[in-house]
Amino acid sequence: MATRPKIVFLYSELAGYFLACATELSNQADVLIFRWKINKEAPFKFNFSDGLTVLVKDDFTQKELLEKITSFSPDIIVCSGWMDKNYLKTVKSFKKQIPTVLTLDNHWNGSFKQKIASFISPFYLTNRFTHAWVPGKPQQEFAQKLGFKNILLGFYCADVNSYNNFYKKQSAGFKKRFLYVGRYVKHKGIYEMWQAFIELQNELPNEWEMLCIGTGDEWDNRIKHPKIKHIGFVQPNNMWQYLQEKSVYILPSKFEPWGVTVQEFAITSCPLILSKNVGANEQFLIHNQNGILVDDVTIKTLKNAMKIIMNKSEDELLKMSETSHKLGMSYTPKMWTEKILSILKNDSEKRF
Repeated sequence: MATRPKIVFLYSELAGYFLACATELSNQADVLIFRWKINKEAPFKFNFSDGLTVLVKDDFTQKELLEKITSFSPDIIVCSGWMDKNYLKTVKSFKKQIPTVLTLDNHWNGSFKQKIASFISPFYLTNRFTHAWVPGKPQQEFAQKLGFKNILLGFYCADVNSYNNFYKKQSAGFKKRFLYVGRYVKHKGIYEMWQAFIELQNELPNEWEMLCIGTGDEWDNRIKHPKIKHIGFVQPNNMWQYLQEKSVYILPSKFEPWGVTVQEFAITSCPLILSKNVGANEQFLIHNQNGILVDDVTIKTLKNAMKIIMNKSEDELLKMSETSHKLGMSYTPKMWTEKILSILKNDSEKRF
């Protein structure tokens, strides 16, 4: 292996948090990224650092993709999931030459589909990949069921520096506001969230408001209320205007493999209201210390969680804020970089 390793990412939809990690990695390695086209529901605009080479996968045929990667002479390949057949074909060409890493964020739930995946994995996944890299323990179990022996945790990591800079610039007080940042889709629990907030306003009129940022299939069906502000999609570098004051981040998803926004808004010192379906709760939420964990996504449970928060004093909310910040800062792109480089360090003398 060369002194400066070469690493290829076969990625799906890019996100700023991944690029922050890849940029950190580029300080120690040459990084080549293939990506899908931009998702219309999340039309992020990216500024790529000089240390990254980022190419659109659709600009290459399968043969050209393989040739481009081969000429790069990678020391490791990391593939985002197994949904892209061209990526899988490419990885198989390198299986017994270098470490090949599959990333996945699915929780193990024992469904029929997952059991089938476990059965066919030796012919479809573990014959291509030497390692699995997952966000946390729920995904680790799935990787084990798929037959992986070499499993790393911590695949998702926020752009810590950016959100910590927001934190440093915040005002001292606390804004009585619930903040939702995510797609407008039903499985995010948005309708239960909106209805819970409205019922609380009707039953106990108060100063609290709700700010919702994002877009998606349900945008035109959003519930409107004088105290609910719908902003639409916001580029990450414009998020600061909504984070100048501390507020409460809420993510009541019915399905959320991880949720990097949880770490992002924990870093900015938001107390959290999360459903147990949000994978990132295991790392960034301590129930009753920096937020509330909701077992079931219903209007009743979300009302109760919001009411608990509303009844807190400003001093109590500020204490929760500081706990969130400490938890949010517990995992960084530098640690993420160490994870991937550890694969090369541990396996440099092995043949796959």
